[in-house]
This record gives sequence, structure tokens and C-alpha cells, in this order.
Amino acid sequence: MTVTGIGGLFFRSRDPQARAAWYREHLGIDAGEDAVWTQQAGMTVFAPFPQDSDYFDPTQPFMLNLRVTDLSTLVGRLAAAGIEVETRDEWATEFGRFARLHDPEGLPIELWELPE
Repeated sequence: MTVTGIGGLFFRSRDPQARAAWYREHLGIDAGEDAVWTQQAGMTVFAPFPQDSDYFDPTQPFMLNLRVTDLSTLVGRLAAAGIEVETRDEWATEFGRFARLHDPEGLPIELWELPE
């Protein structure tokens, strides 16, 4: 018997309904206590980082990484909605392209577009 995948991500929120609505509106994730989000099959990186890592905000216990398609269009749509999204040329690697943003409560989110 082995684990076959991540079955859910549960986290505390000051305003769960508003936060779920933000994920639905801006990232297309069916979020909420009774919601079930069906994902496309694909890679998932499961990686503990050192406590002093500067890979993401040190005040946050984790960063959410989401696989996306058409990163450029999504970044443009988020920016048009007033959401600050950071991109860097050095984040385009053999593993794909990346962009970063934060949800309304400061959780770091990394968007990952796989290479073709």
C-alpha cells in the first residue's frame, strides 16, 4: 500500500468564504469547505525546505505551487485585476517558467508553466 497523491490542502483563514471566492475568481480553483477540485494528472513536487530558506516568504510555513497553462495570459489577467505578480527572467529554466503572487491573506503562490 502506498500514497497515490495529495487528497486535499486544508489551511486556516480569517475569512474562508472570501478567500475561497478569490481562488475561484482569479485562479479557477473550485475552493471551499465542500468543494472538490478535479485536477489534471501531472507532476507534484513534495519538498521540505530548510527553516532558513529564502525561496519563499520566511513568515509563511509553506508556498503553494500551481501548474498552469499559458502563464503569460494568466499573469496579464491577474495584473488587470490589480493583483501584483512577480516574474523574473532567471525563473525561466529547463523546468519551465514561473511567476509569483500572494493570496489575500499573504500565502505565497508560485505559478508553474511546464516546458513544451
